[in-house]
Amino acid sequence: MRSRGNTSLVDLTKTNELGNSTLKFCAMKQQIKTFTALLTLLILMSFGVSIHDHKIKPIDEVVIGEQVWMTKNLNVHKFRNGDLIPQAVTDEEWNKAKEDGTAAWCYYENDSANEEEYGKLYNWYAVNDPRGIAPEGWHVPSYSEWKELAGFLGGEGVAGNSLKSESGWEDDGNGTNKSGFTGIAAGSRTEDGFSDGFNGKGNGADFWSSTSYNDYDAWYSSLSSVESTFYMYRGDKENGLSIRCIKDD
Repeated sequence: MRSRGNTSLVDLTKTNELGNSTLKFCAMKQQIKTFTALLTLLILMSFGVSIHDHKIKPIDEVVIGEQVWMTKNLNVHKFRNGDLIPQAVTDEEWNKAKEDGTAAWCYYENDSANEEEYGKLYNWYAVNDPRGIAPEGWHVPSYSEWKELAGFLGGEGVAGNSLKSESGWEDDGNGTNKSGFTGIAAGSRTEDGFSDGFNGKGNGADFWSSTSYNDYDAWYSSLSSVESTFYMYRGDKENGLSIRCIKDD
């Protein structure tokens, strides 16, 4: 009887040791999984992959001169820290963002079918928000950075032809896209007293700069279907324009 009792105690001890070993193995396995996931994420980010909007998205880019540009319009609904950027659908919502000086975005004509090709339209307050609208490693270009781009492509009087996409522009306004920038005619949303609401899809593309002109206006760059120019203009900060990001130095 004693022999059997001793054997049972030994067996129980071995069972406990086996259980502890199993727990240690499971913990080690989980640590390996976590390390592998982090390593994979770091590798993806090193190859220009963004985790913006809580999704892993490859960023298409092109080198133009000494600058690196995105080849698509920005299409995010969250700031870099994860906070939502408010969507403004009605005129009342859009004007409220203007009055409060707060960020807002919309689809062209409030139609989500325009999102895939054209991205979103943002007011300038979204550009200037300290939470950051561009993905990590990118920023909204300044006035001088847009000027540098135009200068590399021959100057503001002719750069538009190299920046415009080869299709999608009306009035025979397609470009050569020689630069690889792929500027698309996404249109805009304006509430400036001259033209209310959405206009310009197929005819124009306007891109915000990060540079303010005064309390009411900021600089933006513009492409047109009827010209090969690429000039900078001042526009109301409340307007809804496209954003095209440039890579940090």
